Amino acid sequence: MTTSASTSTTTTGTTTTTVPAVAVAVDAADGSRVRRRQRRRRGLAPGKPWPASRLVGPLLLIVLWAAASAAGQLDTGAIPAPWTVLRTGVNLWTDGTLTTDVLTSLERAAYGFAIGLTAGVTLALASGLTRSGEALIDGTVQLNRAIPTLGLIPLFILWLGIGETFKIAIIAIVVYIPIYLNTHAALSGIDHRFVELAEVQGLSKVQFIRQIVIPGALPGFFVGLRLGVTGSWLGLVVLEQINATSGLGYLMFQAQNYGQSDVILVGLLIYGVFGLLSDSAVRLIERRVLSWRRTLSS
Repeated sequence: MTTSASTSTTTTGTTTTTVPAVAVAVDAADGSRVRRRQRRRRGLAPGKPWPASRLVGPLLLIVLWAAASAAGQLDTGAIPAPWTVLRTGVNLWTDGTLTTDVLTSLERAAYGFAIGLTAGVTLALASGLTRSGEALIDGTVQLNRAIPTLGLIPLFILWLGIGETFKIAIIAIVVYIPIYLNTHAALSGIDHRFVELAEVQGLSKVQFIRQIVIPGALPGFFVGLRLGVTGSWLGLVVLEQINATSGLGYLMFQAQNYGQSDVILVGLLIYGVFGLLSDSAVRLIERRVLSWRRTLSS
């Protein structure tokens, strides 16, 4: 009695290989199972990012605001309609008032942010890379963090006067604290095995900082940078209402005295747009600088 089996013949050069069809089917089944597992694994990730996805939430809020205003559900004296706020903003921009105030606010925020960024990075490096620096700096910064920054305003007015200097100093403090904390935490969190590897490879101190420390600290630094950028705008809106003669905060303070809620909303929306744009700029730089990382967001 003779039993036949299907075979598959493959010829390579002068060699002919006969593979049973059953084996081919098994290989195909295994490949199918692997592909199914891969599809299931891919399903755990959030998926591809949406284009301009961070604008969806703000645009939805504006749509709900416009719908509620059109339906008469909002008190126009307290919350004017979006088109009223837009018309007010155009009028302020046309007569030059808004232009001057925006440029003044940008200048204050830029000076304070630059000083805070420099101080935060310098102190974090000094504290994160040396034990003596950590002993001298970290406790002082933690003490400063525990003190409400805006509570320092009366003291800084006595020290620096009521002019621009104290405003820039307060913004710098608001900025440097999150930058220092996140950068220092990233430096402290570098795996000690990388240090041992650098020692085995015979890296110098400069090479160790450039090849190990800086790449390891960059993710934490960018988190602190985003918080610092946002903090500069949060501090500015308060500081510009103290003995200021220009700026968005001053514009909003004057509008409060005259009951102009539409002008106040114009100022708040501009602050929000500035915050969103600056945060998006930092995210873009972070994505370019840390393009070697594979994360959920990428």
